[in-house]
Amino acid sequence: MPIHGNGLDLLLILLAAAVLISALFRRINVPPTLAYLCVGLLVHPAPDQLSTIQILAEFGVVFLLFSLGLEFSLPRMLALRHTVFVVGGLQVLICGALIFAAAWLAGATAEQATVIGGALALSSTAVVSKELTTRHELNQAHGQTAIGILLFQDLAAVILLILVPALSDTLHHDALLPVIGITLIKGAILFAVLLSLGKWVLPRLFDEVAKARSEELFVMTVLLTSLLAAALTHTFGLSMALGAFIAGMMLSETHYRHQVEADIRPFRDLLLGLFFVSVGMLIDVRTLATTWHWVLIFSSLLVLGKACAIVLLARWQGLERPAALRAGLYLAQGGEFAFALFALAGQRNLLSPSWQAVLVTTVVISIAMTPVLIGFVTPWLLRRLSDHDTLKAERDTGDLHQASENLRDHVVICGFGRVGQTVARFLRREGIPFLAVDVDPVRVQEASAAGEPVFFGDGTRASILRALGLQRAKLLVISHAETDRAARIITLTREQGLKTPILVRTRDDSELALLQKLGATEVIPETLEASLTLVSHVLMLMGVSAERVFRDISETRRDRYSILHGYYHGLQSRLTDAHGRPLELLHPVRLPTEAWACGKTVADLTLGTPIYAIRREDGSLAPLITEESQLNAGDTVVLQGPHDAVEKAERRLLAG
Repeated sequence: MPIHGNGLDLLLILLAAAVLISALFRRINVPPTLAYLCVGLLVHPAPDQLSTIQILAEFGVVFLLFSLGLEFSLPRMLALRHTVFVVGGLQVLICGALIFAAAWLAGATAEQATVIGGALALSSTAVVSKELTTRHELNQAHGQTAIGILLFQDLAAVILLILVPALSDTLHHDALLPVIGITLIKGAILFAVLLSLGKWVLPRLFDEVAKARSEELFVMTVLLTSLLAAALTHTFGLSMALGAFIAGMMLSETHYRHQVEADIRPFRDLLLGLFFVSVGMLIDVRTLATTWHWVLIFSSLLVLGKACAIVLLARWQGLERPAALRAGLYLAQGGEFAFALFALAGQRNLLSPSWQAVLVTTVVISIAMTPVLIGFVTPWLLRRLSDHDTLKAERDTGDLHQASENLRDHVVICGFGRVGQTVARFLRREGIPFLAVDVDPVRVQEASAAGEPVFFGDGTRASILRALGLQRAKLLVISHAETDRAARIITLTREQGLKTPILVRTRDDSELALLQKLGATEVIPETLEASLTLVSHVLMLMGVSAERVFRDISETRRDRYSILHGYYHGLQSRLTDAHGRPLELLHPVRLPTEAWACGKTVADLTLGTPIYAIRREDGSLAPLITEESQLNAGDTVVLQGPHDAVEKAERRLLAG
């Protein structure tokens, strides 16, 4: 849909399309990045407007890398130097060489194959960084590896931009190495300058700005800092995103880091969405219609080849298989630097327009595939990998049998995360024997190396439970956060006829009744238990006797935490739990004189949801709510229940 007109018209159309398509994609659980790409595919502005959008979109990448730098400190970056220079360098060389060979065999000249190999060896900093940030995976092993490789790719992109003119003979080959050397020296000098500014100037600057107590001044300072760093690296002929990353990294060691990140986020998210829209605009629908089969083949081969190469490199670096697989699939796409390299090669007559169209579309399609790979393919492969490891562990449970054969009245712990480890520490202090299993191979390796009786295994499999000696155990503790996994373990235990007491930890009480029905002896909702612990301290500090506090807390547990059900929701409150089930809310409804419920009793209402409390007009609470309790004008009725039921009950109270 070509768009002509002024910039305001285009902006309104882009925003409207982004809102509609994003809402639709979220309903069907498709990543929002794909929604932005589809907006760009549907909306095609005039060439002059497209260039304006691309300039604005580049600032989205700048702000993204700035906020990404806030997550890293200089010591952490120094610790990543092996990943950046060794693994990142090998990734660019190996992937570039493989793509060079494929392009050369397909009929490209050596110069063309060099440009294609170098460009397609790079990944998308914007896409990968956004996915890692959104999924809170920056500090995980695959996230660290991905960021390290991306940083080297940004440096390699600068060298490739110098290399393209040399391949077209506009720059003499003898001058190539000096130019690259000068660029690297400029980069080192620039890094030292930014490091000095970040260490001695930025903290003092933000101290002065903070003293002014002006939110506007603080936000402007944040924007100015990130854009100045980007402009400085751009002036030196380097990537703007690289300068922004270094500036963010310098601020990461100050106590303003969290405030800076919060202030930059709205600009980052808006402009980054515009970046993905601009990427979608690069797809030439006419070229795609005639060469779609080649584009799909090239995109699939690119993603598959890069993923395999990066997985092997990550394994060589020492990453476990799940982390290596994630790193490979996260970095398998082409990158935004490829667009600039292909455009420059076209200007130098190294690539024909038809080659450019196919290659650009290939990169865009590979970027569009990335959210699907990360959101759907990666979890599926990890589940298959986990099942394979679990089956392998089941076939080789000799160590587990040997560890449990002499144990009696011990404790079995399924899940050795933070909760499981806390239980184990107290058991060890009391001299109570225990065995634990977990499905995280890294955690098991770390814990067993430290001497803990922890083994790799899935507690939802009967052979693992038998190997743990569950039939001789005194207690089974299930500390998994996933309620579904806990339910399967309980069911399997009871199906074997075992009467072993089962203690289950859950995040909340949404599945408390189900787990107890399946056979759990006790269910501990950690959110509610934390609330009860806080309440007990509050009451005792306020002078309530310890005996009464203990009695009240025990009574609350016996009543399955009913007094704690429901809460007053706020602006940021979720209306459903992690499984999509509605949470119980508390919602007050004041009855005006004309309200339908005035003068009626609770029995007359048939609301379909409980009344939590009734506050009379004089401010007093109704001491006991019964079927005969009457509602009067000015009363405030506090409803309890899921959001939809509460809304329906409110309408009935007011209008009948």
